[in-house]
Amino acid sequence: MKNSSSKLVWILATVVALGPLSTDMYLPTLPRLGEALNAPVEQVQTTLSVFFAGFAVAQLIYGPLADRFGRKPILLTGLALFTLATIGCAVAETIEQLISYRFMQALGACAGPVIGRTIVRDIYGPQQAARMLSMIGTIMALAPAIAPILGGFLALWYDWPSIFYFLTGYGVLAIMLIAIKVNESLAQADRQSINPLAIGRNFATLLCDRNYIGYTLACSFTFSGLFSFLSGSAFVLIDYFKVPQEQYGFFFAFVVIGYMSGTQIAQRFGPRLGIQAMLARASLLGLVSGLAMAVPAWLGWHQLIWLIGCQFLFMVAVGMLMPQAMAGALAPFGHMAGTASSLLGFIQSAIAATVGLVVGHIHSGTPITMATSIAAMGILAWLSFHLLVDKQHDQAV
Repeated sequence: MKNSSSKLVWILATVVALGPLSTDMYLPTLPRLGEALNAPVEQVQTTLSVFFAGFAVAQLIYGPLADRFGRKPILLTGLALFTLATIGCAVAETIEQLISYRFMQALGACAGPVIGRTIVRDIYGPQQAARMLSMIGTIMALAPAIAPILGGFLALWYDWPSIFYFLTGYGVLAIMLIAIKVNESLAQADRQSINPLAIGRNFATLLCDRNYIGYTLACSFTFSGLFSFLSGSAFVLIDYFKVPQEQYGFFFAFVVIGYMSGTQIAQRFGPRLGIQAMLARASLLGLVSGLAMAVPAWLGWHQLIWLIGCQFLFMVAVGMLMPQAMAGALAPFGHMAGTASSLLGFIQSAIAATVGLVVGHIHSGTPITMATSIAAMGILAWLSFHLLVDKQHDQAV
């Protein structure tokens, strides 16, 4: 590959950030969106959950396609679909139309993280992939830190469709960067068969690998804790704690700083400690911070600063754990990295979508539902790592 590492990392972070941008940017407008489209809370939150359902479905497709036809053409196809569907979101006149276009938007957007992770694995191999994914995570975290602030003001000045027009322009920019600046990373000799039986065998191999499942579930439950916050925070902060819509983004940016801190910790100490030790610390932090948020909520003590502080620490755990768990899951499967990445993404998105639907439908109007979900995901991530991952086979970063 002729691309310089730093330039390539920034470009890949641009496409990997499609998912966070497509959710985080319009979070401050969710209550307003419900009013504009005359939709109840559970339908508005479905626009988030259906996005991750689309993510889940498409990731099973993109991985095998990228292993067969190469990374670049499949990535460009996904980016084009994302851009067209985002235009549809901007012009939607009913909540049902918006939900449909959000599903199609996700079908395109998920090409970014699936193939972006795969390109990292192609170029850097198992030893350096965790470090590079942490670097991408740090850069990518700028998007959700800025997106809710920008989205809140765009909605305040131009109403909610302006957010999707902005994302349309972002999609066009991503297409241009990939088309011009990124080379194909999969050699012709390494391309896999598109035969459904071969794909099925690859998926079966992955599902029968205990370490792969352990890393994937730890990553998925941790991400679902984050998604619980995404699903509930706008309603909790804006409706319950009466935070102004345009200020919501600043609270969100603060917790994203926690994620960025976690990725920095992983970059600094991961090479020395190894994936296993980093995951042990990260999963414990996620468990403790989740319970610290939930227990006071169960006792009826609701304080905005405490809730945000606990979520900050949970996001540190997310930043420490997710890149390391992804690298650990993909490390032994270089010959089918696209398929391994897509299955990981499918499981992650499917669990997150399910959690989001549950949070939306049982939302009580207080922080209890959101806090309970975050704590539960922290516990499940800790159990997944400690019960499933073989501690005798540490994959050094």
